[in-house]
Amino acid sequence: MSDRDYLTRIDQTELDAIVRKHGMFRQARLGGVRAILAGYDLSDLSLRDLDLSHADFSGASLYRADLRGARLDYVVLFATDLRLANMQGTSLIRADLRGACLRGAILINADMTGVDLREGFLTDAHLMPLHKGLMPQSGGADLSGANLTDARLSGAVAIESNFSDATMKGCKIVRASLQGSNFSGANLEGADLSMCDLSKANLNGAVLINAALSLANLTDANLAGALTNTPMGPSVDDLPAPIEELMRQHTAWVGSNGGEGRPLDIGGFDLRRGVNFAHACLTMMKASSAMLYGLNFSGAQLQAVDMRGADLRHANFQNADLRGSNFVDAKLTNANMQGARLQPLVLMQGHTLPSNLSRANLRYVNLSDASLRQVDFRGADLAGANLLGADLTGANLEGANLEGARLNPSQSALAGSAVAE
Repeated sequence: MSDRDYLTRIDQTELDAIVRKHGMFRQARLGGVRAILAGYDLSDLSLRDLDLSHADFSGASLYRADLRGARLDYVVLFATDLRLANMQGTSLIRADLRGACLRGAILINADMTGVDLREGFLTDAHLMPLHKGLMPQSGGADLSGANLTDARLSGAVAIESNFSDATMKGCKIVRASLQGSNFSGANLEGADLSMCDLSKANLNGAVLINAALSLANLTDANLAGALTNTPMGPSVDDLPAPIEELMRQHTAWVGSNGGEGRPLDIGGFDLRRGVNFAHACLTMMKASSAMLYGLNFSGAQLQAVDMRGADLRHANFQNADLRGSNFVDAKLTNANMQGARLQPLVLMQGHTLPSNLSRANLRYVNLSDASLRQVDFRGADLAGANLLGADLTGANLEGANLEGARLNPSQSALAGSAVAE
């Protein structure tokens, strides 16, 4: 007899009935009942795209369950078996995952803001006692692109897990076992990694600004290209004048067609600190190879800007005018470009200048509702990008990576034909 026999097994029909009553409970309707599934065996069942916020799954088995797109905010998953569960795009805001086993689970692009994963297991190092009669499954959890802002992972075992491009700002990960894990491109700004075992971990290109690494084991860790508090080039203090004055002169230059002021050129500068470009006039600004991580460009005028090779990870371009912009080879991972205008810029005599994002890193970027007409995306990495509601008419997606990108059916057909061509 295995320990699974002590669980209450139900089938999909019974689970669906419980989910319906939980939905009535959430709506405060007569007959509604909160879903209490503690100690249930729900392995291989589906909760895809369902709302079970505030439900209780303590000690349950969700082994190989399909939870894609489900809403599990504030859910109790204490000591739950989530091995090999598919939680891609799932919302787990402030869920209680203490002691849960997530070995081999897929959490790509999941929202795990404020989740409690203390003493959780994301790797082979632990086999849930609940299923000790089963053969162990290999592989760490895949949390690439997940939002783990302010999550608690202290004491977690996450050996060889994948946190690439995850947002982990303010995470508390003290004394965690993270040997061989992949944090490439992850945002660990302000995270506490004190006393963690990060031996052989991949931190290539990770954001470690204000991260605490005291007594952490970094033996054979890859820190190439990691972004720390050390400037990556000349800083705002090295500009020829205060940035506000340079922006004023640039506005005058644009408004006078070059007759007054002078153009703004911040190419190669590291302007991460103390600069806000929201709603600014930056038309035709030069910023190639600049370090502009996390800056605010929302609502800005950025027509025909040159941002080739710039680091714009986590930057905010919401509702910005980016017509005719050049982002070739730029890093835009996790940037917010919702509602941005990237269609061609109409020049004199009917000529147009299309926007160029070829070979840009756009993993997990938010391009929802953006105008992407005729944008050049050749060779761009759009894995996990949110393209819902975006206008892709005439966009060149030859060689682009759209794995896991969020597209509605009509966009999928358009993107498919563009890639095929």
